[in-house]
Amino acid sequence: QVRLVESGGGSVQAGGSLKLSCAVSGFTYSSYSMGWFRQAPGKEREGVAIIYHDNSANYADSVKGRFTISQDKAKNILYLQMNSLKPEDTAMYRCAASPFLLPVVDARWDRGLNSWGQGTQVTVSS
Repeated sequence: QVRLVESGGGSVQAGGSLKLSCAVSGFTYSSYSMGWFRQAPGKEREGVAIIYHDNSANYADSVKGRFTISQDKAKNILYLQMNSLKPEDTAMYRCAASPFLLPVVDARWDRGLNSWGQGTQVTVSS
């Protein structure tokens, strides 16, 4: 059974930084995409960043140059380093893992074979 557990969220002032972690267990695909998504109250879920098994990555335009996604394959942990945070980054952040190679924006992330964590809240104050 695949399990993803996020941590690292919190409250920070605009301009600050946070690093999110996602501990992944039971996910044994050699080819995959893993990513971070966020959803603010009253808004649709937004893909933030995706990393693939080969460490290539892509980002939403709204976070390019500020956020960095990475993974520690030995520890099975996915990270999201968030710098220069803005109030509009406030949201519940969730990590996800897919055995498919999906871009950051793709409706196939909702397919049953993909796995999701419960989320960690990030709040950025102005």
